[in-house]
Amino acid sequence: MLADEFGREVTGVRVSLTDRCNFDCVYCHNEGLGDTRGPMDPQDDEMSTDDVVRFLEVAAEFDVDAVKFTGGEPMLRDDLTEIIERTPDQMEVSLTTNGTFLPGRAEALVDAGLERVNVSQDALDPTDFAEITKSGAYEKVIEGVEAALEAGLDPVKLNMVVFEHTAGYVPQMVDHVAENEGLQLQLIEYMPELTGKPEWNVDIERVHGWLAEQADEIEHREMHDRKRYWVSNDGDGRGMVEIVDPVENPTFCANCHRVRVTHEGYLKGCLNRNDDLKSMGEMSKPEIREAFREVVANRVPYYGEYMIQNADGEWELNDKYIGEYAGI
Repeated sequence: MLADEFGREVTGVRVSLTDRCNFDCVYCHNEGLGDTRGPMDPQDDEMSTDDVVRFLEVAAEFDVDAVKFTGGEPMLRDDLTEIIERTPDQMEVSLTTNGTFLPGRAEALVDAGLERVNVSQDALDPTDFAEITKSGAYEKVIEGVEAALEAGLDPVKLNMVVFEHTAGYVPQMVDHVAENEGLQLQLIEYMPELTGKPEWNVDIERVHGWLAEQADEIEHREMHDRKRYWVSNDGDGRGMVEIVDPVENPTFCANCHRVRVTHEGYLKGCLNRNDDLKSMGEMSKPEIREAFREVVANRVPYYGEYMIQNADGEWELNDKYIGEYAGI
């Protein structure tokens, strides 16, 4: 297992299979790459099935034991089932999707080896949902969640980005997961540095405080220093809500054990950075091994190291890295 100079072992990889998406969510940062979405038809720059599998086989050589497939919308890849089938057996396979293509496909994905799924759902009202996603596919997403549950992907995690447009929907969404067995809620802190809309930011600590008041149990996870809140409703239901809050959080970055792969076949050591992209060349196994070793060796915690606080408590680029990378 490879580790960076900060002692962070890489145990998982997050592989973007495409930057195409049938939604146009207002907060999307496309795995930190920004809005690169183009035509909906398959593009020549996407890694092939064999490329993806070859990378995963190399990652398995370094004891990586988990892969999450993302996009864009990864289910736009017609070869997704084959990719999952060919993923090394030692890897837990999960998927992040908007859910619209799960009806009719969820069972086949589970048969291929899919073990967990996250479905993006930012509102429970079709009109509110359409405003955020620029899509009228609300009912299809609900069908997708049901299809995932029926296929045995229990629990299904609902991903909700918390920002100005959605903060008021949090209580209703918490009630929703408490009332529906098999669902969990993952509240994801809005990342203004990746989307360019700082005015949409909300104080995530207020969300923590509100949940702490509602919860009958609070669990602390070592991974990313996350908190889970178990909230009961008026009946017998009980839901789990987890907050993912990476912004200005050195502890979160200190516990990062994941390397990302772009749809074009570049390794990416940090979500927040695009100045550390490392090509895997023609995707031969020797090239992949070399690139993987290099990107892991060069991984740096974003907050607390790459970005540090000055005397006024403001975050700024660490002088140590100025000139070492370009493009930030």
